[in-house]
Amino acid sequence: MITMGSLGISGLAHLFGALAFILLLFWLLHFRQGIEYNSDNGSRVFNVHPLLMYSGFIFLAGEAMMAFQTIPSERKVKKFVHMALHLIAIILGAIGLSAVFKYHNMIHIPHLYTLHSWIGIATFCLVVLQWVIGFGVFMLQGASAATRATVLPWHKVGGKALLFMAVCAAETGLVEKYNFSELKPFQTQSYLVNFTGLAILLFGVFVNFSFVLS
Repeated sequence: MITMGSLGISGLAHLFGALAFILLLFWLLHFRQGIEYNSDNGSRVFNVHPLLMYSGFIFLAGEAMMAFQTIPSERKVKKFVHMALHLIAIILGAIGLSAVFKYHNMIHIPHLYTLHSWIGIATFCLVVLQWVIGFGVFMLQGASAATRATVLPWHKVGGKALLFMAVCAAETGLVEKYNFSELKPFQTQSYLVNFTGLAILLFGVFVNFSFVLS
């Protein structure tokens, strides 16, 4: 059920989600040489990764989770929007992962050697599994009503856990890029990266709060 409290909290989530996107985009375009998947410039190729991973696995995933609280329509419409947004998130995530693998190949460094990459890959695989199970059980109703009722609480808890895994991947990714880059303390980029990370974290927090008040 949609309540004024859940709408207010989800409004704050939208605000921090949009703010994080703007800050991230500004950082990548203004300080990190731009965004282009097919570029010969490795940095431009890499920058596709954080933009699409945030846009899909955090922002759209959060919006998909809040669809049941924010869309004033019947449940089957909310369910369709929920599944569609998650599917778009998976597609964006696949392209984002492809970009970082391409970047690593361009500069000849190994894949999957950091904590960030381990969390990120685990999150991607689990999100795909969560979507496939959710599509089969809830959209296609390939299970009995009793089974769906049993699975639903685990599906909700799993979705929240995966969102925070994605937030954790984003935060560790920002720290990793900060440490690997020539960013000096107290420069503009340092503050920009920090505020971007805070906005991402607060987006995840308020997405979670929106469920408490629904």
